[in-house]
Amino acid sequence: MSQIKTETGPLGLPTSYMIRDIRIDPAVVLAPMEGVSNIVFRRLIRSIGGCGLTYTEFIASKAIRARNQKALLMADFDPDEYPISVQIFGKDPEEMAEAAKVVEDLGASILDINMGCPSKKVCAHSGGSALMREPKLAIEIVRKVRAAISIPLTVKMRSGFDANQRNAPELALAFQDEGAEGITIHWRTREDGYKGTRQIDKIAECKAKIQIPVIANGDVTNPQSAEQMLRETGADGVMVGRGAMRNPWSLLQIAQHLRGEKPMCVDREAQKSMLYLFLDRHHQYLRHEKATLGKFKQIAKHFCTEIPNGDQLRRSLLRSQSIDEIIHHTEIFFDLSLSQQPPLQNQNVI
Repeated sequence: MSQIKTETGPLGLPTSYMIRDIRIDPAVVLAPMEGVSNIVFRRLIRSIGGCGLTYTEFIASKAIRARNQKALLMADFDPDEYPISVQIFGKDPEEMAEAAKVVEDLGASILDINMGCPSKKVCAHSGGSALMREPKLAIEIVRKVRAAISIPLTVKMRSGFDANQRNAPELALAFQDEGAEGITIHWRTREDGYKGTRQIDKIAECKAKIQIPVIANGDVTNPQSAEQMLRETGADGVMVGRGAMRNPWSLLQIAQHLRGEKPMCVDREAQKSMLYLFLDRHHQYLRHEKATLGKFKQIAKHFCTEIPNGDQLRRSLLRSQSIDEIIHHTEIFFDLSLSQQPPLQNQNVI
C-alpha cells in the first residue's frame, strides 16, 4: 500500500504527492480523454508546464492483450512523458490481468483501470462505470491485475453508477485492500454523464476512508475551482479533463496557484500560436490532411469557446476543408481581433 506523502504549499494546498515511489509534481494531472489524449495532445500540455502526470486514452483490454497495432499506438508514449499512466478497460479479470502485463512490458510508469467511462457503448459490455454496479467483479479485476504486475496500480471511477448506488467510498476501500495505490474520483455518477448537480461528498468520504492518494475530478477548470475542490474534499490532487481543451494553460495556472504564485495571463498571440501548434504537431504525427483536420477540429471547437468572439472563428474552422483554409481563417480572425481589441491583462483565459 502507498503511504500518503503529500506536500503542501503556502496556501495549505497540495503541491505534489507520491504514487509509491513516483513523485507527481505538481499535484495536477491531465485526464484520460477518448479521442483526445493522444501522444500529441499530452506532449503539448506537458510542454506548457504544470502537469505532474498524463494518461493515455482508455484502451480495450482485449485489444492490448492481443497487441493490436491500433491499441499499441494508443499506448505509445515518448521518454519525456514520464511519469505516464496507461489506462485500460474491460470486464474479464483474466483478460484485464494479461493486458496489464503487456502495458507493464511497454514501460508504463503506472497502470490505471477505467471504471469511470459513462459511454453507453462501453457500459453495454459491462466495462467502464458499469463495473460500479458489479462490486464483486470490480474487486476481482483489481485483485487479478494487482497480482499480474509490479508497477503501481490505480483506479479511476465515478461516485457511483446512479443516485441510488453511490458506492465509491466502499469500492475505494476494497480496492486499497487489494493493492491499488491511488484512486481518482469524478463526482458525477454514470447516470449523470457530464451534467448533474455538483455533489463532491463522495470524494471527501473516500479521502477520509482510505490511506492512499485520492485525486478529485469533475469541473476543475481553473485555479479557483481547483482550490475549492481541494479544500472541500481534502484530496491530494486534481485532475483536469475537458477544460484542458478549452484552455491548455489551465494546468499550469492551477499549479502556480497551488504554489502560492500568481497564475500566468494568456493573450491573443499565445492563443493564436497554440492553434497553430495543435495543427502543426498533429499533422507531423498523422501525416494525412484529412486525419489532421478531424483531430484539429475536435480540439479547436472547444478551444475557441475561451477566445473573445471566438464563435465566429469556431464556425470558420469547422467549415474548413484544408489546412490552407484553417490558416487563412485563423490569420483573418486574429489580425482583426488584435487590431480592434487590447491585449488581455491581469486576468486568466479560463
